[in-house]
Amino acid sequence: MEKRNTSSDFILLGLFKHTRLHLALFAVVLTMAIASLLGNTLMLLLIHQDHRLHTPMYFLLSQLSLMDMMLVSTIVPRMAAGFLTGKKSISPTGCGLQIFFFLTLGGGECFLLAAMSYDRYVAICHPLRYPVLMSRQVCLRMTLGSWFLGAADGLVQAVATLSFPYCSAHEIDHFFCEAPALVRLACADTSVFEYVMYICCVLMLLVPFSLILTSYSLILAAVLRMRSTEALRKAFATCSSHLAVVGLFYGAAIFIYMRPKSYRSAAHDKVVSAFYTIFTPMVNPLIYSLRNSEVKGALRKCVGQCVALNHE
Repeated sequence: MEKRNTSSDFILLGLFKHTRLHLALFAVVLTMAIASLLGNTLMLLLIHQDHRLHTPMYFLLSQLSLMDMMLVSTIVPRMAAGFLTGKKSISPTGCGLQIFFFLTLGGGECFLLAAMSYDRYVAICHPLRYPVLMSRQVCLRMTLGSWFLGAADGLVQAVATLSFPYCSAHEIDHFFCEAPALVRLACADTSVFEYVMYICCVLMLLVPFSLILTSYSLILAAVLRMRSTEALRKAFATCSSHLAVVGLFYGAAIFIYMRPKSYRSAAHDKVVSAFYTIFTPMVNPLIYSLRNSEVKGALRKCVGQCVALNHE
């Protein structure tokens, strides 16, 4: 089989074709991406401006918003430019950077969601020890650990993926460079790498997910013992928001990375990838703002200040 020069570009086939239906779908996706960027930017500003939100829980939430903003910025502009201009080529370096940032942010979010579930566990099950168990130093360590583990996974997979020789048919049936889609084009035996990549996915997905399930199982047991209706309502509102985000993110990620190879379909992978790279980052700020009285209070305060400034 003919091997291509590794300096030549890959071709991203994209998510949409140039039909009326796909043009409408593209407009919807682009609107969702813009809404995601605006929503997460607003969440970051509210957390930074309102001193009532300067707590470990909201610091972790600000990191989630930052990761979601960067994830959308890594994927959508390149996809939109390819669709609008027809220039679908991407250099190996650009492809490697997309893989690195995508896995850094996706992997980091896995561990960050686990840290957020631990924060809720401590707040509900050990409220008196919360200032010690979730001190500023502990919070920073968990955040830096999430970024570091995600970056380590991203760097290893990006370098390993681009080390393979690729065949003349270098069209990637995807709308961004994702390691599993790229490896399918390799002219070498990739079975060992795919096995290692699968083990990495198990560690990056199932270990944090197990910690999250354990945390919320303990929280559920504690909540059911609560006698105060107000405390029960507040605990349920906070935890249900977290669980909704966890369900959306992990459900899509596990579907993509942990299915047997025989059940994989490029079309399904593209749709699910669009779900957790564009839709999930858009709904995260909505979930946390609509279900959280403190965030809604900070938003009302911010709007009130803006209105007051306009009247001066």
